[in-house]
Amino acid sequence: MTHAVSPAREAASPTLYGGAGTRRITVRDLALAKERGEKWPMLTAYDAMTASVFDEAGIPVMLVGDSMGNCHLGYETTVPVTMDEMTLLSAAVVRGTSRALIVGDLPFGSYQEGAVQALRSATRLVKEAGVGAVKLEGGERSLAQTELIVQSGIPVMSHLGLTPQSVNAMGYRVQGRSDEAAHQLLRDAKAAQDAGAFAVVLELVPAELAAEVTRSLHIPTVGIGAGSECDAQVLVWTDMMGLTGGKMPKFVKQYANLRSTMTDAAKAFAEDVVGGTFPQPEHAFH
Repeated sequence: MTHAVSPAREAASPTLYGGAGTRRITVRDLALAKERGEKWPMLTAYDAMTASVFDEAGIPVMLVGDSMGNCHLGYETTVPVTMDEMTLLSAAVVRGTSRALIVGDLPFGSYQEGAVQALRSATRLVKEAGVGAVKLEGGERSLAQTELIVQSGIPVMSHLGLTPQSVNAMGYRVQGRSDEAAHQLLRDAKAAQDAGAFAVVLELVPAELAAEVTRSLHIPTVGIGAGSECDAQVLVWTDMMGLTGGKMPKFVKQYANLRSTMTDAAKAFAEDVVGGTFPQPEHAFH
């Protein structure tokens, strides 16, 4: 006896990465990928043009992260990022894509007051920017916020381990190394899952602990500096493309050197202008 395959399931197969499709990736697709044991990539994006490139490349999930504060807005940390900034750039990423699931970060101060504030902020990103999901930091401490947002019909991605919005309290260091911290991270992950989160980001977590969390959850884990056993991996795009200056974190692999490429191109342009070799007749209108 054969069984018909639902249109949604058929459209999601065979893979999330690079798969053909005429609709947006959904959180249901990510759940099915977990069932299949399929790993998938996620990249940050902050503007329509970059997002369109990643969409064309087949990246199934993009995060409009509050990392925009460091990467694009010139802040020293993610803490100053506002809802206005997040909404503006999230809308640009949505406009630049047609297939990827777009996840918008809830910035610091947009959900810490409680569940009602969190729902108001999440609703704004969905209504004004068009994102398909939101992300917030914390497990047990964000339980009420996660529950209300999910109950209201908005998918939530949780963020555990190093939570950059708490940098003033914890600094930039690996989380979960002590037994107590490891147990708390496991509790936080299960709390996020029980509250209805569709995925959990694990940042700067020992690989063995991240693997344990991944095995213990039925929702996907997304690693960043958390080893190879997570269900998915995410990097900040300016880091992995070599656009960010300075020393890179240990967990970053650079797949290009755009900073050098762009620097060389800018210098070549400047030299042509100064030397009078640009523009040429073919660049002018007659």
